[in-house]
Amino acid sequence: MPINETLAHYSDLAFESAFAIFVLAFVLLIAQYATTRARAVQERELVTAGAVGSSAPGAPPVPGRVTEPQAKPLSERLGNMAMAVLVVGIALQWAAIVLRGFATERFPLGNMYEFVSMAVAAATTVGVVTLRKQTYRSLWAFLLIPVLILMFLAGTVLYADAAPVVPALRSYWLPIHVTIISVGSGIFLVSGVASLMFLLRIRQPKGEESSGLLGRLAARLPDAQTLDRLAYKTTIVAFPLFGAGVILGAIWAEAAWGRFWGWDPKETVSFITWVVYAAYLHARATSGWRDTRAAWINVAGFVAMLFNLFIINMVVSGLHSYAGLN
Repeated sequence: MPINETLAHYSDLAFESAFAIFVLAFVLLIAQYATTRARAVQERELVTAGAVGSSAPGAPPVPGRVTEPQAKPLSERLGNMAMAVLVVGIALQWAAIVLRGFATERFPLGNMYEFVSMAVAAATTVGVVTLRKQTYRSLWAFLLIPVLILMFLAGTVLYADAAPVVPALRSYWLPIHVTIISVGSGIFLVSGVASLMFLLRIRQPKGEESSGLLGRLAARLPDAQTLDRLAYKTTIVAFPLFGAGVILGAIWAEAAWGRFWGWDPKETVSFITWVVYAAYLHARATSGWRDTRAAWINVAGFVAMLFNLFIINMVVSGLHSYAGLN
């Protein structure tokens, strides 16, 4: 099968451009995060201003007085710039995936580089949808940290030239099974970050700004309940997707290897990951486990997913060793 080198080059260029744009967005988000004052401090200042001001907020204007429109805070302007840049980066990331597919004339999920690219695109796209509100925007700075790490690893250690897939992957199950798994993994990334930030935020008493770096970071996050709900809602979406991916993988295994399940390392760890997330959903609905203990289970599921992606594919040998690494 011939490879279109021009399209493959444009795909790599789009990926590299997306990485650079995500770095720029990360810098803008860090600046926005640094210039955002803690919510408790902002609320106290607003109450004080309303109490001592000549007119209450929302009162009709005084005749003869010129009311000047208030400029948007610097943090909000930086956040708006970062979101605009993020949309461009996400578009370039999807363009890199599509161009890789056209260059190879196959579905672009044949190796770890392509899988991570799809997972990152899914995570950032879900992030735009779920974190679109102003109250969630501060989470983007933390979500982009694993995104940038994954993209850096994909572009260096995991990178594979555009080429046909191995014969075992030349099946219509490839776009079905691997797409569902990669999208589910990307959504789990958002959920894992939300739970980690929940564990950081819940350490700070409500309405107080703790001293120290972690305290200052936590004070600018949404409240703990909001973060917990975000982690739960995204897991609810990702959990059935990931489970369906595991089941469809078993069906593909029966067609390719003559058995539905053979306790291959990839199969086993995928199933363990799914069970951990099932335990999180159960704990989240159980009285007494809804706070930190349920969040730690969610974080454990996130770690298991990363272990499955890197250690199993790169270190452990098995029937799923199609990482495209030399």
